[in-house]
Amino acid sequence: MEAVVFVFSLLDCCALIFLSVYFIITLSDLECDYINARSCCSKLNKWVIPELVGHTLVTVLMLISLHWFIFLLNLPVAAWNIYRMILALIND
Repeated sequence: MEAVVFVFSLLDCCALIFLSVYFIITLSDLECDYINARSCCSKLNKWVIPELVGHTLVTVLMLISLHWFIFLLNLPVAAWNIYRMILALIND
């Protein structure tokens, strides 16, 4: 069971790193005026929920599998993602 949790966590972290690189590339395109702000927001906003789900899922899996230290390391980032989602819902 532990191996499955850690393999899934590794794959999820790889996807989250890819998503972070995509965010940086899109924001750099905005900074260089290759795209406008509305286009940038529409591209990035559709990836906020999958990022939230991916990170929260790994955090909950670590809690369920009783890996407390890894859970505590992931908890602040999961809380930040939930905070960003609440802000996105309020601003819509």
